[in-house]
Amino acid sequence: MISPNSKAVTSDQNAQINLINQEERPDKQEEACGVFGVFAPKEDVARLTYFGLYALQHRGQESAGIATFEGKQVHLHKEMGLVSQVFNESILDDLPGSIAVGHTRYSTTGSSHVANAQPAVVQTRLGEIALAHNGNLVNTKQLRDELLEKSCNLTTTTDSEMIALAIAEELNDGSRLLEAAIRAFHRCRGAFSLVIGSSEGVMGVRDPNGIRPLVIGTLKGSPTRYVLASETCALDIIGAKYLRDVEPGELVWITESGLESFQWSQKQERKLCIFEMFYFARPDSIMNEESLYSYRMRLGRRLAQESFADADIVFGVPDSGIPAAIGFSEVSGIPYVEGLIKNRYVGRTFIQPTQAMRESGIRMKLNPLKDVLAGKRVIIIDDSIVRGTTSRKLVKSLYEAGATEVHMRISSPPVTHPCFYGIDTDSQDQLIAATKSVQEIAKHLEVDSLAYLSWKGMLEETKQDTNSFCSACFTGDYPVPVPEQLKRSKLMLEEAIV
Repeated sequence: MISPNSKAVTSDQNAQINLINQEERPDKQEEACGVFGVFAPKEDVARLTYFGLYALQHRGQESAGIATFEGKQVHLHKEMGLVSQVFNESILDDLPGSIAVGHTRYSTTGSSHVANAQPAVVQTRLGEIALAHNGNLVNTKQLRDELLEKSCNLTTTTDSEMIALAIAEELNDGSRLLEAAIRAFHRCRGAFSLVIGSSEGVMGVRDPNGIRPLVIGTLKGSPTRYVLASETCALDIIGAKYLRDVEPGELVWITESGLESFQWSQKQERKLCIFEMFYFARPDSIMNEESLYSYRMRLGRRLAQESFADADIVFGVPDSGIPAAIGFSEVSGIPYVEGLIKNRYVGRTFIQPTQAMRESGIRMKLNPLKDVLAGKRVIIIDDSIVRGTTSRKLVKSLYEAGATEVHMRISSPPVTHPCFYGIDTDSQDQLIAATKSVQEIAKHLEVDSLAYLSWKGMLEETKQDTNSFCSACFTGDYPVPVPEQLKRSKLMLEEAIV
């Protein structure tokens, strides 16, 4: 039974959020989602999941949810807001069980309201299942039509619910759980890293390309207890030990008997999203047997080799530009400083600044250090530019703080194509590098010079097979073909369902 304890924000609040988001959105790709799962009988799985989601908060700040399994009974709580806003002690006390599935969301398919919050819980002939999804399907319309033909009851506008309903449909046709899940996954195309809970156990799944990450950890105890998470930082926070990644096209099944592995797809080809490497994932998360902080420092060193500029100081845009700025400083010999201070407590707010405040240059997130910048030629390092809107404002603020020259360096190539695999990007005509040359972008930003890291440099510094990454945002070479209808709108389902 699911406890009905979700709340919705008002339409006026949603309108305010959308207005603020449009004006304050950063010049970078928006977040993916964070998933978490745990199988740990006799442990407080709800609290373990809470802290795991807390560590994954950077991956999505729109909504959060946890479903726990107490035998056949499912307890669910999900709401709009940050993890710390959605849960408290009493709510966690009402989520007993030995299995938990958690999710923190940024909307990529389906709009931002509580009905689309996850985990998605659906009823099957074997009981309820709870699914948390990171990624995007590219055959959503086709899958939706198939489900509607079978009279499936769609209650959200997300592709995530459709995956859960596809599993339920296969189960209701007589398949066993693992067989039903695998049959459903073969009906899905695109990016999906999944954590799926049931009364029997919890499974972790990645699509054949492994576009979004998913890792396995172990908790101390006998027998071994297992954890699934989008990143290793979510293991660290609860004292779990990193075991390994879930491989592309793999399903891991965790029960009282332990962990079993099934290669559900025989056409796997690793294509991890390169944005995970240099921006999305936390710098303390481990990928390819090293922290991403180390990789991001190498990007900065490579950037200094490719695009040196004569300046007095170098600094990064907090937080994602800092490792590259340190690496740039090491190679260039230009002193690294903190030139910008980030307000780390700025989250989503329902309070709009007045128009007068906007015109006077309200700075909610970043503030320049005037005594550091005054009279200096500066190099500012960021990880990417998507639209160019906030970057232009930021450059202006550096000049106002007294910088005599501003040189911008970007530790990735120009973003020229939207993502359809679980990242919220604008249409192509809204991506500044799709419509302007580097020189034109520099003029738009009003910087003294602008340079991007080369595509080759970005991939070579991974120290991995350069063909094992998806870099479609920079090349337009999508590893999974994208239907033309999907390209038109991330809210393609809204009109069809309302």
